Amino acid sequence: MDEALKQLLTLGRGFFDKKQYADAEKYLSQFVERNQSFADVYNMLGIAYHDMGQFVRAQRAFEAALRINPAYTEAALNLSVIYNDMGRYPEAKQLYQNALERQQATPSKMDPFVQGKIANMYADIGDVYASSGLLPEAIGEYKRAIELCPQFVDIRLKLGDAYRDNRELDEAIRQYEEIIRQNPSFLPARVHYGIALHSKGRTEEAVSAWQEVLARSPGHKSAEMYLNLVKDSGKAEKSGNA
Repeated sequence: MDEALKQLLTLGRGFFDKKQYADAEKYLSQFVERNQSFADVYNMLGIAYHDMGQFVRAQRAFEAALRINPAYTEAALNLSVIYNDMGRYPEAKQLYQNALERQQATPSKMDPFVQGKIANMYADIGDVYASSGLLPEAIGEYKRAIELCPQFVDIRLKLGDAYRDNRELDEAIRQYEEIIRQNPSFLPARVHYGIALHSKGRTEEAVSAWQEVLARSPGHKSAEMYLNLVKDSGKAEKSGNA
């Protein structure tokens, strides 16, 4: 994550924690325009939109959070509230009951809602380490989060990125492959998977990964950019050999 994105996220979370939701929305909405891989950011946006009376936007934000992490109990409960406010009572009731059933399915374990909160806290600490260049420490925190909630693909993506930036490319690739296995429609993982493959010299596989992104989302800017970079570097190499 580049510094500009980190700044948007830091400011957005700061205003959100102070319950200054209109200000938080300004920064968080800019963040998700450029990075769609954080379920908790969409959840915060949903809460902000709900507070501002923008129910349709809140609904879309919570649904986006659940697409990234279907087991995100807090987002599911928040979405059920939105459905209720919009008069969609059967859907609200079903969503609420599903969330309760997930909690009751493992009564001997930590409450999934609490578990998710703790996992996100570990991830937040990992973000601080990563932004400071302390990648082994960041990896440790992200691994703690994933041990609690292995289905949180947004946090697993951060773990993969930290491994990649620490030049542990094989482990990064394993994390991206696990995300794709868990959630094939989570496109940021496919994009980052391609980057790691390309860094390993597996360019053809990288191209395939980015082409798959474009097949699922035509016009995807990041996938197009990386494909063009590979194409341009190939042309430059041929020119240099001529």
